[in-house]
Amino acid sequence: MRPWHAIAWSAGMVGAVVTGTAVSLASHSSRIAAQRRNGAEADPHQGEALGRLEPDRRSTVAADDGVPLAVQEVGPAGGGQAELTVVFVHGYTLDSRCWHFQRRDLPSLRDPRVRLVLYDQRSHGRSGHSGRANCTIEQLGRDLDAVVRATARRGPVVLVGHSMGGMAIMALAEQRPELFRERIAGVALLATSAGQVGARGLPRPWLSKNNPLTRTMGVLARWQPGLVESARRSGSHVAWSVVRGLAFGDRGVDTALVDLTDDMISSTTVETVTDFLDTLGSHDRTAALAGLRHSEVLVLGGDADRLIPFSHSETIAARLPEAELVRIDGAGHMAILERAELVTERLGELVRRAARKQRSQGAEEKVSGS
Repeated sequence: MRPWHAIAWSAGMVGAVVTGTAVSLASHSSRIAAQRRNGAEADPHQGEALGRLEPDRRSTVAADDGVPLAVQEVGPAGGGQAELTVVFVHGYTLDSRCWHFQRRDLPSLRDPRVRLVLYDQRSHGRSGHSGRANCTIEQLGRDLDAVVRATARRGPVVLVGHSMGGMAIMALAEQRPELFRERIAGVALLATSAGQVGARGLPRPWLSKNNPLTRTMGVLARWQPGLVESARRSGSHVAWSVVRGLAFGDRGVDTALVDLTDDMISSTTVETVTDFLDTLGSHDRTAALAGLRHSEVLVLGGDADRLIPFSHSETIAARLPEAELVRIDGAGHMAILERAELVTERLGELVRRAARKQRSQGAEEKVSGS
């Protein structure tokens, strides 16, 4: 869960407008801009097409309320039949670009061969805008169900969820437990929580339904969206610095990774940021974890996660004693980018375990797309 914009605004952007400290903000922003330029010159990802990989197929899946969900599919490297479909579900204020390294490397798996499905959650990325009433974890679970039904009609499936994406998987387990008995061979819950997100890490008031700051921003976003977006742009370098500090464990993280994360967040409207706060604050699906007992499960988090502390991963793993619990030393909330090689390796191991389990159960159905 990442209410970064709310924090960034209070840390400088909106605060600067309200208090009249624009000159100080501009000076601080200039210093950060210089740091970004200097960091970019030595960035090892300069030649990497971060967030720009082309899929084998694009499509649109209609959610049950009609919101169009933008979907991308990537087949096994070199072509051929896949044994498993891996569906990636991104987190709050991000989009499918956050899976860049996993998308780049997992299609090269040979045993088993996999196809990937990535989609943008409602009101995020290229997907359609949702009304506020349907910006809920419950609805995200139904959206995930629609994507699986449309893009993986047959064969075993592995679900990979980061942050709010992990919560969507839990919602689906709550809504359709039979799917996890019959089709979902593996589940990865990365930097996520089963409930009480506001009880640890960031102070509870940020997620409170009665928080006057977030409520005021929500009203402003709907009443004067242009004004609020202008305030965001005026403090863009400050927001970048906040993202680096909150999303990553290492302050020396590569500039390109912070740039990508910042771009995803900046591309998410202020209205969307505020629309999802209520559901994140009230999310509690500890009981739904029991539905995952039929699947191979990976629970992974960074011990420097300032947004969803590792203790949330420990709580999930305690409910799933057969799950693999991975603690990444020094990694923050965006471990999928910051420690991509390790995360991808663990996901590959999960996929292999899921495939072995399916084979041992005599599963004969071939993977099928839409």
